[in-house]
Amino acid sequence: MKKPKVIITRRLQDRVEKRMRELFNVDLSDAEYPISRQELLSAVKEADILVPTIGDKIDASILSAASSNLKLIANYGAGYDHIDIKTALQRGITVTNTPSVLTTDTADMTMALILAIPRKLREGHEEMQSGSWKGWSPSAMIGMRITGKKLGILGMGRIGQAIAKRAKAFDLDINYHNRRRLHQNIEESLSATYWENLEEMLSTIDILVVSASLNPSSLYLLDAKCLGRMKQSAYLVNISRGEIIDQKALVRQLKEGRLGGAGLDVYDSEEIIGSDFKSLKNVFLLPHMGSSTLEGRIEMGEKVIINIKTFIDGHRPPDQIVPSML
Repeated sequence: MKKPKVIITRRLQDRVEKRMRELFNVDLSDAEYPISRQELLSAVKEADILVPTIGDKIDASILSAASSNLKLIANYGAGYDHIDIKTALQRGITVTNTPSVLTTDTADMTMALILAIPRKLREGHEEMQSGSWKGWSPSAMIGMRITGKKLGILGMGRIGQAIAKRAKAFDLDINYHNRRRLHQNIEESLSATYWENLEEMLSTIDILVVSASLNPSSLYLLDAKCLGRMKQSAYLVNISRGEIIDQKALVRQLKEGRLGGAGLDVYDSEEIIGSDFKSLKNVFLLPHMGSSTLEGRIEMGEKVIINIKTFIDGHRPPDQIVPSML
């Protein structure tokens, strides 16, 4: 039986690539960064199965150019807002993702940012690196104590709950806003308080973590009005999607001293972070590395392989995206 042609848009871990070559007819891009739109158009015309990443914008026009042979998009990543799922399904293309494997790593990185901003880790590191440290001082690098502060989590899915579990160990007062309230037993296990009204929660918390998925209802949900409800001393951490926050409004809040600081791993435009963020001292910027562990990346690849193999064998892939998930 002829092996299906699998086109992978980005270099993956050696172990994952090796296994894919053993199982499938693989056409692997050498790119470390997103391929061009023209290259993506060529890929969908040639592939039986496409393995994209978050940097590959697979919209309706890309899908309309696809060959009728393209039957599966096995996304390398948990988020799938870069793929026009509705159009794909209308064209009879199955779409899968890699949920769950990134939960632990992303939650760990969130805690790093929760600690880094209030405790001024960036400023301390820069002072040591520059050689400007004059020695210990009772008034230097004064930050905010984390223990006992009110944490607000926007989006209480797998990652949000993993963050809450870790935050509980720091004795943070856990609050959350979610499209659907969690079951009482989950709330009790996390010692979490539900807020139906987002703006009311924002006005009370000391630290906000954004862990919601990107969808039409969350697009720019944190606009100037919402950000304006937060305390002047509050901190914001975003490890989800940049498009959930009005980036220009956030920059204004930070510049004008109406927020204590921000820890960001995602941005509205990941290609252009903007000099405004880079010039701010109260911002800790990361290059979308919340899930960047070797273990996590290999597990993602293994999930992609399982989804492809199950599909080829004529069965429903375990991580198939269905209309009810949109």
